[in-house]
Amino acid sequence: MWNALSFVSAKEIVLVLLGAVVVTGAIFGYRAWKQSRVTPEERERRRRAALVTHGKMGDATITELRGDLVFYSYDVRGVEYIASQDLSLLKEYLPSELSVLVGAVSVRYDAKNPANSMILAEDWSGLRTHTTPEEVKSQRAKVKSQK
Repeated sequence: MWNALSFVSAKEIVLVLLGAVVVTGAIFGYRAWKQSRVTPEERERRRRAALVTHGKMGDATITELRGDLVFYSYDVRGVEYIASQDLSLLKEYLPSELSVLVGAVSVRYDAKNPANSMILAEDWSGLRTHTTPEEVKSQRAKVKSQK
């Protein structure tokens, strides 16, 4: 026969087990969320890759260089855009003398959002006086084979 004491104990046990399941689920959920977060560098790499794959090309002019930032302007359907790109992660694709970059270049931009643009990526370059990505890869292979 059930008494009040055994019913309370069973109720407490169920609550404790339920609490343990909730805490365990929260811990696993938090860990999964932390692992799935994308770093800003990876987000930028994905943006560049999407523009290489789906972006439209146009002509642009590099107007200024400030450290790792390059400022450029371009026209899309009669609207002038002025943009910048951080090239700090892409230094290996740049010439040693950056002043030669100032002038005409090609730009890739998103047709739905023309302000989303770039002039250099890992697999594409709009720079007209540069080492191509293929040349950089072959130079790396030569250096690795010499070691």
